[in-house]
Amino acid sequence: MDAVDEIKSRLSIEDVVSQYLELKRSGRNFKGLSPFSQEKTPSLMVSPEKQIWHDFSSGKGGDMFSFVMEREGIDFKAALELLSRQAGVDLTKFQSKGTGTAGKQKEKLFEVLELAAKFYQVHLSRKRTTLEYVVHERKFTKQTATTFRLGYAPAQDTALVTFLRSKGFSEVIMKNAGLGTKRYKGFSDMFRGRLMVPLMDGTGRVIGFTARQLDANPDAPKYINTPQSPVYDKSRHVFGLHLAKDAIRKAGYVVVVEGNLDVIASHQAGIENVVATAGTALTEQHLKALSRFTADIRLAFDQDNAGLKATERAIPIASKVGVNLSIISVPHGKDPDELCKKDPEAWRRVVTKPQYVVDWIIDIYSKQLDLGSAQGKRTFSDKTLEVIKSLDDSVEQDHYYSKVAKILSVSVDALRQKSKKISAQPAAKKYKYVQPMPVVKSSNADSIKVENKLLALGLFLPSLRPYLDPLSADMFSQERAQKLLILIKAKPDLNYDPVVSSAVLQDLAEYGTILSLLYEELYQNLEVIELRYEAARLQVRQIETYVKLKKAALATAMQQANDEELEALLESAKKLDVLLKSAKETTK
Repeated sequence: MDAVDEIKSRLSIEDVVSQYLELKRSGRNFKGLSPFSQEKTPSLMVSPEKQIWHDFSSGKGGDMFSFVMEREGIDFKAALELLSRQAGVDLTKFQSKGTGTAGKQKEKLFEVLELAAKFYQVHLSRKRTTLEYVVHERKFTKQTATTFRLGYAPAQDTALVTFLRSKGFSEVIMKNAGLGTKRYKGFSDMFRGRLMVPLMDGTGRVIGFTARQLDANPDAPKYINTPQSPVYDKSRHVFGLHLAKDAIRKAGYVVVVEGNLDVIASHQAGIENVVATAGTALTEQHLKALSRFTADIRLAFDQDNAGLKATERAIPIASKVGVNLSIISVPHGKDPDELCKKDPEAWRRVVTKPQYVVDWIIDIYSKQLDLGSAQGKRTFSDKTLEVIKSLDDSVEQDHYYSKVAKILSVSVDALRQKSKKISAQPAAKKYKYVQPMPVVKSSNADSIKVENKLLALGLFLPSLRPYLDPLSADMFSQERAQKLLILIKAKPDLNYDPVVSSAVLQDLAEYGTILSLLYEELYQNLEVIELRYEAARLQVRQIETYVKLKKAALATAMQQANDEELEALLESAKKLDVLLKSAKETTK
């Protein structure tokens, strides 16, 4: 038995899912409101018998591990660690000796960091001046301080080190966790006399600290962060994500600010889909972590040169990850923290009115440069054309050529000529810009639901498989759906049996179980004539979606095609029309 099987033997899927949402009995199964969509009627099903879940509103489903991965926005390894703790399973027993030792050391670091956070919290409650700073100057409530686990590091050399030694922790563990360091007086506390803000991973475990200076010492840095450690990596850590992820899903976008205290102030003001990274240094890992919840990422950085450069650096990374960047402009030069204190509603309005990153860059450079001078116009056109010529959409390019030409009072032709000269020169890597859009389009969720229903009918009712004949694998969006369609067509006499089909389905066994739950819930008690009508309807929907996507791709290709290529593309479009017409006629 491996670690996954051991965990599944100790935990039931209904107990795992019920930690996140309320489940009610529905026959042999349980039902609950989907956490992945804003619904009022429960559509998420959990089957204790099959140890599987399926969300009818989004088409998602799987076992307890996939649920935790979707809900927490984490990868399989993190889900394995989280569920192993719940089940009381020691993962090191299932690892090689070297890997197991490293795992035990990391658990020790988590343990000592959690204890340090509690130590700092206790000392905050005892330090009146720091409490006054938190309550009166930062204007954080007791509930906010508790939620974010704010603390205080005593202004003593070895307060924390002495406490942790008494709990049996070695200097090596303290140093590796970033809590202690070697100074000329000996081994002592890393942080002293500072407000402590715990840094937590996506599941809420403490992985480090940000320490804010409280006195006015000009020689000391205002903020000190935990150094790189086996559990803390500033290039990956997103502050506040464990508290913000539900709000991000609900809002459909995330706001990234510069400071941890900005995040705390925003959450206290009721705008909770806000997180922070280490300053403005957005990395690919940061954006990947956020992309698990949304592709609409809005930056609220200071609008100075540092903020501009940070935005320019983030654009190619965002393109690579596949997320969409826009900019939030905080009025009157205030930072989010200040605005949240003075006018929370103004902050709420600001985050809902982002500016597309290309327009923002054009506006910034138009304000920075003297556009009345030849040098200013040259620099402005250099900066903006580099962005425009990297846009994929020709219509969008035309829009920005016209916009920049109007700003500079020059002709569009002049800009295009300069753009061609720039393109002919050895250039830096071009960046792809895309307009902001919601993370999950409803049409995507709808198409997944359609193909799941269609394949459920085809898998469990062989008499309906002729409705799959006009369909090809490329018409399906999910890889597992593509594989199952190919398998059904290759084995037309396949009869699904949950006991014997695993060997036939191989890596599709879990998908087959999900479809069985879907079939039982929706179709098991319907008459054959109703099922045929449903299969025909779903077939047309599947083809309509495919034709729509293919035509959009053809339209884009036609914009840059020559006469010969255009003729071939038009012929492809006609074939799509015939395919759709034929499908609709068979349902009449």
